[in-house]
Amino acid sequence: MSATDSSTPPATPSTTPGKVQLTPADWIKAATEVLVDKSIDAVRVDVLAKGLKVTRGSFYWHFQDRDDLLKQLLKSWRDAATEQIINRFERSGADPEALVRELASLPFRGTAAFNSASIELAIRAWARRDDMARQVVDEVDAKRLSYVSQCFVALGFNFQEAGMRAFVLYSYMISESLMRGQGTETQRQQRREFVEKFLLQKP
Repeated sequence: MSATDSSTPPATPSTTPGKVQLTPADWIKAATEVLVDKSIDAVRVDVLAKGLKVTRGSFYWHFQDRDDLLKQLLKSWRDAATEQIINRFERSGADPEALVRELASLPFRGTAAFNSASIELAIRAWARRDDMARQVVDEVDAKRLSYVSQCFVALGFNFQEAGMRAFVLYSYMISESLMRGQGTETQRQQRREFVEKFLLQKP
């Protein structure tokens, strides 16, 4: 349901004098900030160009149209919020129990966790009314749940049990991220310890 920008792109990028040539990542970062601060409807080429203090020509040097930018934004979020985290965990060589505890701690990582939660909330709001965003969110959820489930399988739980525990842990992580104002720091820590103990306990 994404709208496209129909303007004809210039052949070369154009920036204001003294400005460094922007990269695709600069535009994606700007688009993400507008998405978080306002909504997907506000992510428009003219708005981004004005915020970056460049002409629209710079945008078309990197992207075919607005839809292309939105696709790249979703890909960037998927890679940063899922693929890179999983790869980092895999390289750490930690045992499955340590990985479960590490996953449960992600919502408590200060400014980085707050920023990640803000982006995720904005993308999930976008996905409620856009098929392209919904598909990416569904793929991300499935990938994350699969990885967490594998951790529980490695701890000795059967496939069905591991899947249910993975869903509980994942739901807890999202809830802590989105409701960070609930309770004191001590209470949040107590909730985390309770969830870890509950999920790691063998029947």
